[in-house]
Formats: sequence, C-alpha cells, structure tokens
Amino acid sequence: MIQSKMKWKFTYNEQEDIGPVQDGLTPLTQQLLFRRNITSPEAIQRFLHPTVDDLHDPFLMEGMAKSVERVKQAVEAEEPILVFGDYDADGVSSTTLMIEALREAGAQCDFYIPNRFTEGYGPNEEAFQFAADSGYAVIITVDTGIAAMHEADVAKQLGIDLIITDHHEVQETLPDAFAIIHPKTSTEYPFQELAGVGVAFKFAHALLGRFPKELLDLAVIGTIADLVPLHGENRVLASIGLQAISHSRRPGIQALREICGIEGDMNEETIGFTIGPRMNAVGRLQDASPAVDLLLSESREEAMEIAAFIDQLNQERQKIVSAIAKEAEEMLMDQGEELENVIVVAKEGWNPGVLGIVASKLVRQFDRPAIVLGIDAEKGQAKGSARSIDAFDLFSNCMEVRGRFLHFGGHAQAAGMTLEVDQIDALRNDLNTLASQKLAPDDYQQVLEVETSVGLEDISLQQIEEVNRLRPFGMGNPKPLFHVKHTPKEVRLIGSKKNHLKFQFQQDQAKVDGIAFGMGDLYSQLTPSDSLDLIGELGINEWNGRKNLQIMIKDLCVKEWQLFDLRGSKHVEKNMEIPHGQHYAAVSFHGSEDAPHDLPVLTVDQFEEGQHVDGLVIVDMPSKVVDLEALLQKITVSKVYVCYRIEDSAFLKTWPTRDHFKWFYGMLRKREAFDLNKDTELLAKRKGWDRSMVDFISQVFFELEFVKIDNGLVTINSQPSKKDLQESVLYQQRAEQLRIEQTLYYSTYTELKDWFTQHLNKQSKIVKEEVFHGL
Repeated sequence: MIQSKMKWKFTYNEQEDIGPVQDGLTPLTQQLLFRRNITSPEAIQRFLHPTVDDLHDPFLMEGMAKSVERVKQAVEAEEPILVFGDYDADGVSSTTLMIEALREAGAQCDFYIPNRFTEGYGPNEEAFQFAADSGYAVIITVDTGIAAMHEADVAKQLGIDLIITDHHEVQETLPDAFAIIHPKTSTEYPFQELAGVGVAFKFAHALLGRFPKELLDLAVIGTIADLVPLHGENRVLASIGLQAISHSRRPGIQALREICGIEGDMNEETIGFTIGPRMNAVGRLQDASPAVDLLLSESREEAMEIAAFIDQLNQERQKIVSAIAKEAEEMLMDQGEELENVIVVAKEGWNPGVLGIVASKLVRQFDRPAIVLGIDAEKGQAKGSARSIDAFDLFSNCMEVRGRFLHFGGHAQAAGMTLEVDQIDALRNDLNTLASQKLAPDDYQQVLEVETSVGLEDISLQQIEEVNRLRPFGMGNPKPLFHVKHTPKEVRLIGSKKNHLKFQFQQDQAKVDGIAFGMGDLYSQLTPSDSLDLIGELGINEWNGRKNLQIMIKDLCVKEWQLFDLRGSKHVEKNMEIPHGQHYAAVSFHGSEDAPHDLPVLTVDQFEEGQHVDGLVIVDMPSKVVDLEALLQKITVSKVYVCYRIEDSAFLKTWPTRDHFKWFYGMLRKREAFDLNKDTELLAKRKGWDRSMVDFISQVFFELEFVKIDNGLVTINSQPSKKDLQESVLYQQRAEQLRIEQTLYYSTYTELKDWFTQHLNKQSKIVKEEVFHGL
C-alpha cells in the first residue's frame, strides 16, 4: 500500500441533482459549474462569457469621485502627481497603469517605488519628504498604503494630498488620508476582491470617463500574479485581459514574449509562471523601476534590452532561492526533533527579497505555515515573509500578536513583517501556541478538492476542451481535479535527475499519459499489478503537431496490499527501499540471520497474533506451505517482499512417476542387485533419467523396506511389507518441496500474487478509506 500525501476532499456526490442540462452545455460542464454555485442561466452566461458589461460603476467606490476631482484640479493647476507603487508584479503593473492613465488625462506625473532593502514595504516618511521637496502636490499610492497611518499624517504636515488606492487587508485604524479607494472600505461597492491593479484600473476608468481597454494588458498581469480570487470582476479583467495581452502591441510585452519564448495566445499559466515571476524578480533583487520602465517603454530596442536584463535577474533569483531553501531545510533537519506547528527560521545574510518564495517551498515540503526571516545584525532587526496552509489564517493570527512586529501586513495565506531579533523566539512560541489551539493533525495536510471521478475511456480531447471552457483558472476557480483509478501499462523514471514518474495508461483504444513531477522516489514502491488511485489535472501535450492526452498527477495512492517479486535477485537491497517511519521485519523458516538493510529476522513464533507489519520480507522458503499460510493468517501486512533463492531445486530435477518406480523395481527383481556406485550413471544415460532420480527412487524403496542398501548395493527385500509410495516421508517431503517451488518460486508474478491474496489475513486486504464530502 502507498498512502496519499495529501487529504482528498471529494466535493461531489454521485446522486447530486444538477438539474436538466442547459442548452449549449455538456453534463460535465454543468456539473463543474454546479459545484461552483453557478446554476442560473444568467450566472452561467456571465461566467462562461464574461464581458465589460459585467463590471461595476467605479464611482460606487468610496473616495473615487473626490479623488478624480482632485486629479483634475491638479491637471488644471499643473501640479505634479507622484504615483507611489510597490515592488511586486501587482505593484509594478498598477504603477504602470496609473502613470498611463494620468498621462492620458494630461497630468504631469512620475512614479516612485521604494527599495525593498533600504526602505522596506510601503510608504515611508523619507520618500514623502523627498516628494514634498520635489514639488509634488498629490501622491497616489497603488497596491499599498492602507496601513500607512504615520505616513498619512506626514503627508498632511507636508501639505501633500494623499490618495490611497489599495486592496490589502484593512487594519483596525484607517490612515487619515485625503481619500481612500479600497473595495473593503466601500460599503456600496459590490465586489471586494480586486487586486491592486484592479483598483487602479477602476480609478483609470473613472478618471478618463471611458472604459480604458488599452490598459487591459496591464490589468491582467497583477490580477493573475497576485492570486486574487478569479470570480466576479476579477474574472472579467482576467478573461478579457488575457485576450488583450495575447495581442498586445506594447513593446515591453512583445519583448517579454521573445525573451521567454512565448508563442500563441497567453493563458493564466503564462502569466503565473512566466511573466509574473520575472516582474517580481526585479524588486526581489534590486530597485523595481526597470520593470515599470519595460512596460512603459515605447521603443522595441530599449524594451528588448530591459527584458533581457530582467530575465537575467530572474535566473539569478532562482539560484538564490535554491541556496537559501537548502540552508533552511538543513536548519530544520538539524533540529532532530519533530517539526513545530509553525516553522520560523532566520539567518543573517539571507536576501529578504526572495524569502516569500522560500517560505512557499517550505510550506509545500513540510505542510505547515512558514516564516522565513533575514537578519540585519547592524539594526538588530529581522525582516521577511510568511506563507501558510489553508487552515491557518496568517493575517488574523499574526494580528493577535501584532505587538511583536515593527511592521506587518498581508493576507490570510501570505504576509510580510519586520521585527526585532530578540522577538523571534517569542513570535515562534506565540504562533505555535495559537496553531496548537486551533489546528487538528489533518489540518497540516494539503487538501485536494476533487471535482469528479472519470474512467480512462471517458478522457478525450472533447472532454478536456469542455473543462477549458471554465478558464481562466486560479484562486476561487481552481483548475478541476479528477480522480482516476487504473493499472498502468508502463511506469518509468524521467528527467535529467530521474526524479519524475511517467505512466502510460491504456484501455481498449483509450491512451493517456500520466506525469508525476517530483514523485520519482515512489518508483521502487510500485509493482506491476498496482491499481493506482490518482488525483490530477487533465491536459493536452502537443508535440510536433501531435496531441497526446495526459493527466498531471498531484497525488496518488495504492489501496491494496503489494507484492514485490525479488526472487533470485542478487541486488535485493538496491531494489528495496524502506519508507521513513514504516515497520519492516524479515522472516526466516530455516534460521537464517541475514536480511536486507539489517532488518531483524524473526521466526514465525516471534510474530504476535494480529500484529501489523508494513513490510514483510521473506528471506527463505518454508519446508511446508502451511507454515507460510499460518504466518499470513497470523499477521496483517501492507507489503510483501519475496527475496528467497534456491540452491538445490527439486523442480528442475526429473520427478519420478509411478511407472518409473514400477520399472526400477521390476529391473531389481530381474537383476537381484544394483550397485548405486557403479551402475547409476549407465542406467541414467540409457533411460534418459537424472542421476538424482535413481538415488531418490532407491531411498524411497529403502524407507518403505522394499529393498536393502548395503554400501551402495541395492537388493530386493524377500518379504516386503505392503505400502503405498505416499507413506514414504522422503517421498512426501520431495512432493512438498516440489509444490512449494512450483507455488512460490517458479510461478508467474500473477500466479504468486493470487496465491498470497488467497491466504492473506482478510484485514490485510481491507482498506479503511476516509472520504471527505464538501457538500
């Protein structure tokens, strides 16, 4: 058996009533929409065909009218406006969008993005003083500012009108700004989940008095990269924004396409895994201004130069992340104890710009919230990022210990913070206490929400195209996960490091490839007959014009017991791995003390009744089949490894029939004597027998007292008793040995598996399956 690493939550019920299938939909599409609570014809139409008509009036947002009026006054008075942005993909695209909207409105404007390393996150007093000294009368923040209480007071003292546009979580007190444009502070606004660039886009719409479609290619970057829920207005901006960016003539976008090798239309994965990371990389390693310069550039040559520089920074970022993640993992492993509920690691010299990515890696690896901090020894401060699991709301829990931080902000699943170094241990203790109070053991498992089960024969190009009607996928509209149960035709390791698995599934004419990234360690734990239960995403792999159906596997399990056939192998240890934390034991029927991996070798009597063994290693064959049958009934097992070899095989020797015995006895009666030492070789050659068969027949006759043997001379017993061959112990032993070898050694894998299945304790074959219904 192989346990799943994640918690599978089946969100469907086979008996659920999705209603009559509406025109233009397949049952699968309607089923997927039903689970997203999209049931009415109007809601379905809006979801599958989002348009700009589904967007809300930007003036419903509080502070919008006042802010637009202030900008228009600045344009008329020729007062310069400073756009204060953030250094991530959302902040960079927000800054670019706001600059272009202000320029279109006739404003004199420029942008300012704080340096992550010297200024930290969000508005700061020094930057505002610089703005005042430079003559700026208005500052508009984008994707930041909702926690800038002190800075708002500074702006007021400096005579600057501060307009805050943001979408981050609202804290207890709001800044005393000229105006705040934030969905969650606007009681009349119908949608509260916009990204920072979404709020900036609404501002541009209101300021320009028209729908600014030319800014959609910017709006889609932050909307998807910032992982906001892709429903409501975000779905509209993402959907039509993907169309816009796919056909964008913006030099910066075209340069990114060329540098990254993007062909054809872009989708949410292009933004999430290609464009977004490069936009983020700039601010992670240095000042983020080049990312804005790229998007604002009107020159192809300039754009190509900046894009190449950004791509180089991204490669450097990847190396730094890898190095820090390795150090953090080693620190956690060196603790030697069970991991705490919340991981908090800190070290001097770690680049604070990439610590959010490192935290994400730790969350995926250890299935628990992670805070990763870089220590500045001169300031005595630690600065970093946090990522969390679904069950632990980072924002609300950190707000319970807000006093530990110098600065803090973020969302339920991601946050940034600065604190004094001497507060790190206290923070670790506080958060671990909160987690122990609020979380159950299975909360630490990643949850996979399964949309439905499909048979291999049901996976088709048409079905996958149906699933793609729900794109773009993301937060709030996850890519559907499907459950498939099938035995693979082939399993092999792939990748330069052989750390990925590729399965080939086939049933009749249906062929589907399965790709399991990072699961190469399971290769040695799989057997040829395993029926896999797997959860994955359906997709199409197109190569050289050919389209192959595939399922990207997220998790898998084997619910049945497994047989590992290592009979006769000289490389048992190499082919057998013992998973961490599992109980393995070896059994010997003949007193052997040797077992792979120095496992304890037990006799049958040393196993307890009802004992469970994860892996039972059989190092030799029993003399009687019933001895092994008794053991299999006595214990429960998940995996059986047959590792025995045969030195002297009865099966490979000729087995004498009754006619052989009859002929030999008749020959003795005629000759009266037979010399085993002199005549055996000649007889065996003449009759085509094995020499051992002559010896065996003679020994059986001797045991039954049919003959006498004296120094190898066989003679007839003048008064033999009447006995059957079956009464010979030697004959019975050889028959039993032959049966054992036929059953346990020379059988096919399938025959051996069937035999074990027949004799295993029933509890070994019962799977206790937890099914989580999110109904």
